[in-house]
Amino acid sequence: MSKLEKIKRGVSRAVKFVTFRVLFNGIYILHAKKPVQENKILFIEVRETSISNSFQLLYKKLKKDKKYTIHTHYLRSGFTGRLEYTRRCTAMLKDMADAKYVFLNEGCNVIGSISMRSDTVLTQTWHACGAFKKFGFSTAELKYGETAEEMKKYPYYGNTTYVTLSSPEIAWAYEEAMLLGDRKECLKATGVSRTDVFFHPDFRKSAKEHFEKAVPFAKGRKVILYAPTFRGHASAAYAPDCLDVRRFRQALGDSYVLVIKHHPFVSHPPAIPIDCADFAKDVTSDLSIDELLCVSDLCISDYSSLVFEFSLFHRPMVFYAYDLEDYFDWRGFYYDYHELAPGPVLRTNEEMIDYILNIDERFDAERVEAFRSRFMASCDGHATERILELVFGKSRLSDSV
Repeated sequence: MSKLEKIKRGVSRAVKFVTFRVLFNGIYILHAKKPVQENKILFIEVRETSISNSFQLLYKKLKKDKKYTIHTHYLRSGFTGRLEYTRRCTAMLKDMADAKYVFLNEGCNVIGSISMRSDTVLTQTWHACGAFKKFGFSTAELKYGETAEEMKKYPYYGNTTYVTLSSPEIAWAYEEAMLLGDRKECLKATGVSRTDVFFHPDFRKSAKEHFEKAVPFAKGRKVILYAPTFRGHASAAYAPDCLDVRRFRQALGDSYVLVIKHHPFVSHPPAIPIDCADFAKDVTSDLSIDELLCVSDLCISDYSSLVFEFSLFHRPMVFYAYDLEDYFDWRGFYYDYHELAPGPVLRTNEEMIDYILNIDERFDAERVEAFRSRFMASCDGHATERILELVFGKSRLSDSV
C-alpha cells in the first residue's frame, strides 16, 4: 500500500469515527433526554423506499390499533449520496430517541453503534428465512464482507432486543452473524411474519388472479419461476445471464411458461428475446415474489433464501449453480450447499431441461418436506401474532390487532 493510500484510508476511518461515534451518537443521546413515548413505534427500512413484505403484516396490524403512533424511515443505504444518507440517519435518530419500539429487517451499523436507551425494544425481523448464504459477521474477511475489526467497532446488529427466526435450527447461524454469543436469549423462533400470507386462502386467490392478468399466455400451462439472487455488492448489483430462454422455449414451450423475478437491487436485468414473448416474461415490476411463490409449479433459483419459503408449498426446486465456486469464495454458505439443497444442483441449461422433462419421476417430495421441517418449523401462518405478543405482550394489544 502506497503512502497516499494509507493517508486516504486513515482519513476515511477518521471521518467514519466522527460521523458514527461523535455525530450520530451525540444526536441520539441529546434527544434521548426526553421521556420515552410508550406508544411510539418506528419501522426503519435500511435500503427500500417503501414498507417491504418483511414488515407489511406487522405494520398493518399495528396501524389498526389507534393507541400506537407509527413513524417510518427510509435510509437508502448504498443508494444515495453521503450527505443525503447522513441527513436521513440524523432524522431517524432524532425520532428514534424517544421511541419505545423499533423494528428493523436488516443490519444497520448506525443504530448498532449508538448508546441506545435501555427502555427501547428493538426487534430485528430479518428479511429472509432459513440460513443459506452468509451475512453479517459471518462474512468478515471474505470478499463480500468488511474486516472483523470494522464490524466489531461499528456493529450492524448491536442493541438488538429480539431476532425472529423461521426455525430453532438456524439460531446458531444468526448468533454468529449478529455477534449474539453472549445474548442468545435475543433469538426467538417465532416464525417469520412475511410467511403468514402463504397460509391465507384470500391471498393465494388474489395472487392467482393477479398472475393471470399479468401473464395471460400462461393459461393451460405450468409455471416455471426463475428467481436468482444478485451478484456483486448491493449498491452495484447485477443479474446472472446464463439461463438460455430460447432453449427453454424450444424444449418446454408446449407445457410451460417461464416467469423471471430479479432481485430488487438489480437495475439493468438481461432482456428476454423478442421471439420468446409467448413463453417468457420478466415480471419483476409486475408481481411480488410472494405472489409468484404461490402460483409457480417449479422454482429455479441459485443462492436465494426464497427457496425456504417455496418449501412451504411442497413443490419442486432446481438449483442453477453454474458459478458455485466463485460465489462460495465471494460470500460463503452456512451449510454444505449440496447437502442443503432440496433439489438437484445443476450447472447447465441442458441438465435443467432434462430434469424438468422427467420431473414426475425425479422429484423427491420427501427431501423437500425434510427441508421444510428443518428450516421452516416455526412458520405456520401465525408468526405475526407471536411476534406481536413477544414485543408488546398480550395486555398492550387491542382486540383489533
